[in-house]
Amino acid sequence: MSFYERIAMRYLDKYVEPHLELFSDLKKDLKKSAMRKTLEEYLSTAVLTCIILFVIELPLFSLIFSLLNLGILFSFFMAITTSVSICAFFFLMFINYPKFLIRDKAREIDRTLPFAGIYLSTIASSRLPPHKIFEIFSQFREYGEISHEARRIVADMKMFGLNVYDSLEKAVERTPSKELRDLFWTILSTLRAGGDLRTYLHEKSMSFLADYKRRLDEFSRTLSIYLEIYLTALVLGTIFFIILTSVMSGFTGMVAENIILVQFFLIFLFVPLISVAFIILIKAATPGGE
Repeated sequence: MSFYERIAMRYLDKYVEPHLELFSDLKKDLKKSAMRKTLEEYLSTAVLTCIILFVIELPLFSLIFSLLNLGILFSFFMAITTSVSICAFFFLMFINYPKFLIRDKAREIDRTLPFAGIYLSTIASSRLPPHKIFEIFSQFREYGEISHEARRIVADMKMFGLNVYDSLEKAVERTPSKELRDLFWTILSTLRAGGDLRTYLHEKSMSFLADYKRRLDEFSRTLSIYLEIYLTALVLGTIFFIILTSVMSGFTGMVAENIILVQFFLIFLFVPLISVAFIILIKAATPGGE
């Protein structure tokens, strides 16, 4: 716990604790996001941040609105309203921040799950006991969050003395990915029923790969549409705008310096920003994350 969090807990915990039942969903989100903070710590930190923000904002906005000659009472009222609104927005961001982390973790897990499933199936084909399968898999960090989940399963068994069934049940509860949750749950059911884990993992990994190929095919079609939009709207549109403004300046008598300035901002500011945004969009939509 940091110094800031200790201050928040010391002075605000008694005010936050009576309202914890209102944030039961946030407690689950904190657990799934692996933020390693209790609900009391997180809410106390959020409230303290909003209080500090309000103390800074109120005199600042009061000064800004008073300089606009809106009247003392109206300026103060607008300053309070604006400060409260911004603080409420930041508090909502605090509440929803774990959800953003969960969504990112789930997306990363789903991207690497087809390849992790193949490796897990390969380990299981050696007929090792389940706890050894997860122990070996946890040593490979190439699979990101899935490797981390495997390490937590191994830690539950070694450090807390849980069996493989209880460890998998805990993993099902905390993992943010629906597909990984389904994988763990079916592994658990297969082990309890005495089924063939090797056969199940092989079939499941093939299913993950087939789904991954389908998503790649969909992405390739979507990418072709993106490229057509980029070439038509940005590249050809920019060339057309430059030619049009150059021709129009000769007929309308527009100042050449103004035309050059507009074209400069278009070529060296607008086009690069749109291109960067386009690259980010493509990277976010890529099934493999690259």
